[in-house]
Order: sequence, then structure tokens, then C-alpha cells
Amino acid sequence: MDNSAQGGKAYGLLKSQQEEKLNSINESFLSDSKYADEEDLASKLEMFKKKYMEFDLTDKGEIDIMGLKRMLEKLGVAKTHLELKKMMSEVIGDASKETISYYDFLNMMLGKRNAILKLILMFESMGKEQEQKEAGPPSRKTFSDLP
Repeated sequence: MDNSAQGGKAYGLLKSQQEEKLNSINESFLSDSKYADEEDLASKLEMFKKKYMEFDLTDKGEIDIMGLKRMLEKLGVAKTHLELKKMMSEVIGDASKETISYYDFLNMMLGKRNAILKLILMFESMGKEQEQKEAGPPSRKTFSDLP
């Protein structure tokens, strides 16, 4: 009988190996002077890592076109195959590559260029923050709150 990890165990091992790989890339971004003035860099990198892992369907440390399609559908922004290819080449800067590496993903999210995917992800996270803030009864107003 084969004692190698199977099913869920193999998947868990794969995910933890992938997370270690992404953590080491995060570390290189944290020590890169280019991003030294980036506010809350460590927490941003952690958030980006979770988002990336969620849509890395192949578990190879890259997002392929199906992963990108699923990501956008889950966010309620369905795109055609042609639009997806355009978005991917915008992120990677190379139309011949078929996947978005984590490094490409971080360069897009932390870079100055406004890729369509970056804008979609930023609006999605802003929307979540708004939802969390508006939960519960409204805060009490005082006279000092008046304009």
C-alpha cells in the first residue's frame, strides 16, 4: 500500500508549500527599498497573498486565464476571453505569457500603473470595508459633529 499523502493531505501540503513560496516573495518586497515608503506594506502583502492563493487554481504559484476568469466572475465582473487576455498582458507586460505569477501580481498591485485588474480588486476591497463599517446601529451624533 502506498503511504504517500493523498487527497486532502496532498492538497494541504501543496497549499502550505505554495504559501511558503509566496511568503518568501513577500519578504523580498518588504526588504526592497523601492517599496520602503509604501504604507502598511506587510498587511497589504498578506492580503494580496490570500487573494492570489484563492484564485491560483493550478496551485503552481500562478494564475492562468481560467483562474482570472473565476476571480472576476466571483467579483461580479464577468469578462470575455479576449478581455481576459488583454487584462493578463496588461499585468505581465507580455502577450505571449499565459499566466500571472505572484511577482507580476505584486508589481501590478504596488506599482504606479493602473491596470484594469488592479482597479477592480481595489474597488472590491473598498466595498468590503464599507460593508463592515456600516454594520450595526448608526453611531450617536453630537453637536460637535454638526457642520
